[in-house]
Amino acid sequence: MTGVLGVSGVVETDVVVVGGGPVGLVVACELAVRGVRVVVLESEVVVSARPRATTVHARAVQCLVRRGYLGGLVEWGAGGGRLLDGDRTGVPGPGCGEGAGLSGDAVGMPEGAGVPGPGLGGSGVGGGVGFHFGGLGGLVVSAPGLEPVAVLKCAQEVLESHFEVRARGLGVRVLRGCRVVGVRQWRGGVVVTARGAFGSVVCRGLFVVGADGARSVVREQGGFESRVYPATVSALAGDVRVEGGVLEVGWHRTERGWIVVKEGVGGRLRLRTVNCGGPCARWRVEPTLEELRREVSWIAGREVVLGEPLWLSRFSDFSRVASSYRRGRVFLAGDAAHVHFPVGGQGLSTGLLDAVDLGWKLAFAVRGWAGEGLLDSYDAERRPAAQRVIAHTRAQVALMRPGPELEPLRALFVELLAGGGEAGVLASMVSAQDTVLPARGQHRGYWEGRFLPNVELVTGEGRTDVIALLGGGRPLLLLFGARGAGGGFEEQARGWAGLVRVVRCEEVAGLDCAALLVRPDGYIAWASGREGPAGVLEEYFGAATHSRTHTPASTLSATPALKPALTSTPAMALASATAQVPALAPSLSSVPALAPSGSSSASAVPGSALSASAVPAPASSLSSARVSARVGVGVPVGWWCGWG
Repeated sequence: MTGVLGVSGVVETDVVVVGGGPVGLVVACELAVRGVRVVVLESEVVVSARPRATTVHARAVQCLVRRGYLGGLVEWGAGGGRLLDGDRTGVPGPGCGEGAGLSGDAVGMPEGAGVPGPGLGGSGVGGGVGFHFGGLGGLVVSAPGLEPVAVLKCAQEVLESHFEVRARGLGVRVLRGCRVVGVRQWRGGVVVTARGAFGSVVCRGLFVVGADGARSVVREQGGFESRVYPATVSALAGDVRVEGGVLEVGWHRTERGWIVVKEGVGGRLRLRTVNCGGPCARWRVEPTLEELRREVSWIAGREVVLGEPLWLSRFSDFSRVASSYRRGRVFLAGDAAHVHFPVGGQGLSTGLLDAVDLGWKLAFAVRGWAGEGLLDSYDAERRPAAQRVIAHTRAQVALMRPGPELEPLRALFVELLAGGGEAGVLASMVSAQDTVLPARGQHRGYWEGRFLPNVELVTGEGRTDVIALLGGGRPLLLLFGARGAGGGFEEQARGWAGLVRVVRCEEVAGLDCAALLVRPDGYIAWASGREGPAGVLEEYFGAATHSRTHTPASTLSATPALKPALTSTPAMALASATAQVPALAPSLSSVPALAPSGSSSASAVPGSALSASAVPAPASSLSSARVSARVGVGVPVGWWCGWG
């Protein structure tokens, strides 16, 4: 639905997610599916059709499939995975895949012969998707045979719409056209203020997640510090017609930089240029067609005439990672937490992995199921992963510099990529399939912290697999054969019986252990060895008790509908709502701001841990007086509750 519309009023919720892109919506889904009330604030009125990311790498695909978020987009089985209805999902042709960057298949590259053609493999040894490393062909990203596609090529707008439908179906309130202008936290929760076309909305909750992109308001107002790597190259992109000169599809390196050409729509070409001469001095200025024409002609070394641009964009290799992903009740995810040069198309995948990691942990905290330190483990697990992506994208930029002094290094990498073993290391790194979570202690076994592949399991109820068992979002205690059933592991887990699902199955070749504790995201929290699972269960899910139940969202009461406002102006609406609810009676200016980074303000939740006893009460136990959002008089309900 389109139109200039607005929202005004007050909303009480459990978690406020700022940013309605794929990352924010997956966080919202992970919360809502576990009965947590969520409001998503998104500044765009509709899903943007502007070209953005199109690449989701293997580990992100694997995690999303385990949580059931790619149904209708991919399928998988013994023969490997494949994309469903490629035309509908916006699968790009050969060439560059990332909407504003330099990802994509390694087609048309000047070096690295023998790269497999474009497609969606992932059937294990011998299968895979041709990719690149710093513009050098020869990389093949593959995945185990029972996993989905190794690389999902899907336009970001399609993923965003897909996730939004899922979120709204779970009861998430998606408020579009709401630009966040204020984020504050205090000892009891958070207050987020947003403005729409006709008014303001104030969301009061327990936590806020900033998934609002590279220019994140949540990061800025939350007081997060960052490690910054200044830009060293400048780049342009756009969909244009070539009216004079010839540009062939593919990756083209000259002594002055790179031109990446991909077939666009309507007879246009999607162009990207990389000028390694230094950063752009006018990076805040919107690029023009003439600027892109000059850059393409200069790099190509001949005159190229361009016309009829659909869109133009400017980017660089500027990189940033937040020094922490959590400050009290405020969290960062996706581009709000990290940005990097888009070569390799890893930005969206890294953000989606943030979302899956944070979502279930934050939901467990709100519901009272979180052990001490569970929320802090989000930063410990995801920030090093982003730092690693930044490191190897910077390495790729170094390889892309056209100077003759780098020719020996490029030749060496071409040889390594063609050799097999080294290429596999780089492919696993780019696709995040080599990720091993930080150790909990000094004596962990091989499996702890690793990702459990989608193996087939034979249980008393028949055949199944890991993906099917994790679809409900519960942790799994897998007991293999007689060793698992007789090891006393199930007895140790009885105190978490309402939360952890115990599955007895036959032994699996290659899994040389009696039992595994698998997290909802597919990573292994514990493997049988010198000790039982009780200590790890308490660390993750709090002290043993028999009163907790993992309640799916479908069994909880529906979120009350937002009621029409009685006032027509933002100030009157906010004043009216605030006067009716004692909890919101203090002025917003009196809500304590976040303490500066590194301070010990008492108004902020300590960053060290939120134990199960310290986490605010679940939604059902909060004050029974609920605040309904007030929507401007005459505003169609379909607009503010979600796109479409």
